[in-house]
Amino acid sequence: MTSLAVPAQFQAVAVNYWAIMPILVVFGGALVGVLIEAFAPRPVRHTLQVVVTVVTLIGALVVLVLKSRHDEGITLGGAIVIDGPALFMMGSVLVLSLLAVLLMAEKFSSTGADAFTPMGAAVPGSRLEATATEAGWGTGEVFPLALFSIAGMMIFPAAGDLLTMFVALEVLSLPLYILTGLARRKRLLSQEAALKYFLLGSFSSAFFLFGSALLYGYAGSVGFGAISEAISAGAVTYNGLLLPGVVFVLVGLLFKIGAVPFHAWTPDVYQGAPTPVTGFMAACTKLAAFGAILRLVYVGIAANRWDWRIGVMAVAALTMVIGSILSVTQTDIKRLLAYSSIAHAGFILTGVLAFDKAGVSGVMFYTLAYGLATIAAFGVVALVRQRDGGGEATGLTQWAGLGRSHPVIAGVFGLLLLTFAGIPLTSGFTAKFAAFAPAVATGGRGAVLLVVIGVLCSAITAFVYVRIIVLMYFTEGSGDVVALTPSVLATIALAAAVIATIGLGVMPGPVLDLAGQASQFLR
Repeated sequence: MTSLAVPAQFQAVAVNYWAIMPILVVFGGALVGVLIEAFAPRPVRHTLQVVVTVVTLIGALVVLVLKSRHDEGITLGGAIVIDGPALFMMGSVLVLSLLAVLLMAEKFSSTGADAFTPMGAAVPGSRLEATATEAGWGTGEVFPLALFSIAGMMIFPAAGDLLTMFVALEVLSLPLYILTGLARRKRLLSQEAALKYFLLGSFSSAFFLFGSALLYGYAGSVGFGAISEAISAGAVTYNGLLLPGVVFVLVGLLFKIGAVPFHAWTPDVYQGAPTPVTGFMAACTKLAAFGAILRLVYVGIAANRWDWRIGVMAVAALTMVIGSILSVTQTDIKRLLAYSSIAHAGFILTGVLAFDKAGVSGVMFYTLAYGLATIAAFGVVALVRQRDGGGEATGLTQWAGLGRSHPVIAGVFGLLLLTFAGIPLTSGFTAKFAAFAPAVATGGRGAVLLVVIGVLCSAITAFVYVRIIVLMYFTEGSGDVVALTPSVLATIALAAAVIATIGLGVMPGPVLDLAGQASQFLR
C-alpha cells in the first residue's frame, strides 16, 4: 500500500506565512512602536504606544485563532513548528501579555507612567533625571521592547531546532534586561537587578549555545527530529557528546524558569524591576520557557530520558523545597512572590516528567493559570502605596490592616494567595492536580516521590500565604499605606485576570479539554 504521508524534508521546504502570521504581526507592531518613539511628538507618544501595542496583540490573537489552527505544520525550513502545543502556548503568551501591557500603561499621576523612569539613560538622582520628571517625559520605549520580547516568547515554544530556539531566547531576553532597569523609584536597585539579570542570563545563554554545539557534533544536525533519530539509532561515534550536550541545553532553559540551583537572579530581579515588568516576566517568560522545555524533552531528547531524568527530578525536588522554605523568611512582598514562583517552577517540572500527553496538557494549563494569577497579584502590589507618595509599600508589615482600610484590594489579593496555595475551587488546585496526576499515573516511583514532596511544599507555601491574609485582616495597621484607584485599562486587566482565575477554578473543563486536544507534538 502506498503511503499518503508527505516526507518531512518536503514538509519543511514551503513557508506557510499564515502559520507564522501572529509572530509577524507582533514584530510589525514592535517596529511601528520604534518609529513612534523616534518621530511622534512627545506629548502623544505614550497614548500612541499603548494603542499600537494593544491593537497589535489583539490582532495577533485574532489571526492565531482564525487561521493558524488550520495551518499546522513545519515551516521556514524546519525552523518553526506550528502544532497544538505551540499554538496553545503562543495564544497564552498573547493573552497574558495583553493583560501585562495594560498594567504597564497605568499612570497614577499626570507627570508620566508611574512605574517607569522618565529617562532611562539619566544617572539616578541627577539633575537631568529631575528635569525629565518635571517636564513630564515618559519612557515610551517600554512598549516596543515588550513587543519584541513577546515575539521571542512566541517563537520559543515553536522552535524546531536548537539554533532557532537560541535566537528566540535572546530576542525575548535582551528587552527584559533593559526593562528591568527602568524603575521610576529605587533606581539603583533597579539597575543592579538589570545588571545581575544580564550577567547571569549571558552565562545561561552560553551554556545553551555550548550544549547545542555538542548536540550538533553528536547528531550532525541541530533539528530536534534529527537529534531524536540519532539517539534512537544508537549512534556511537560521538556518543560522549550526547549527555553533556543535553545537560548544558537544559541548564540554559532551567535558568529561564528560575529552577534551583539556577534561581539566584529571581528574587533580586523581581524586587528591583518595575512591578508591571515583574508580573510580565513572572507570567510570560515562565510560560514560554516551559513550552520550550516541553518541545526539547518530548521531541528532541525523549529517547535517552533515562540518562538525564534523575538529574531533572533532583532539580525539581530542590526547586520545590528551597522555593517554599525560603519564602517563609521573606519580609518583602515581591521577593516572597519570587520564591513562590521558584516553588511553582518545581511543581510544573513534576508534570513535565510524566512523559505523556496528559502531562503536556497539565503543564500548559498550569502555566496559563499561574500566569493569570501572577499578573493580577503584581498588579495589586503596584496599587498599594505609601501614603506620603514614597512609592510602593512592598514591606510585609506595611500590609497590616489593609483588609479593613481597603477591603476590595485585600479581598482580591487574598483570593490570589489562596490560588497560589492550591486551595480547592481555585485554579491553583486544578492546575496542581492536572500536573501531579499524570506524574503519579505514568512517571514511576520517582515521580510519585516528587508529587509527595510537592504536596508537602504546597502546605509550607500555604502557611506563608495564609500568614499574609491574617496580617491584612487581623492585624492593626499603621495607617501610612493607601491603595490607589487604578485607571480604566488597569481595572480591565485586573478584573479579567481575576475573573479568569476564578473561572479556571470553578469551571476548568473547557480549557483543560482545549489543552488536551492541543497536546500532540509534530515530530
